[in-house]
Amino acid sequence: MSTAVKMDEEAKAELEALQAEIKLKTGKKVTQQEILSQLIRSATDDRSTFIDSFRDGEVALNEAAIDQFNEGQISSGVETDETDIDEILYG
Repeated sequence: MSTAVKMDEEAKAELEALQAEIKLKTGKKVTQQEILSQLIRSATDDRSTFIDSFRDGEVALNEAAIDQFNEGQISSGVETDETDIDEILYG
């Protein structure tokens, strides 16, 4: 079952250029549908990076940066609950 996908002229031109480059470098003729299917599989392999590519501005921290941040945290040994936080923030 196939469904039509609408894309702008620039994306269509890039898809056609990719199709031509695959033919040139591999000697294999592939359909645009095959290319899109492979691209989707590739994006699924690294889903978080693909999703992050749609974010505006800064991307989320990677795991190494999160680990580095967490290593700098220490416990003061004092239990803090919501009422303590409210009292500190709002008096």
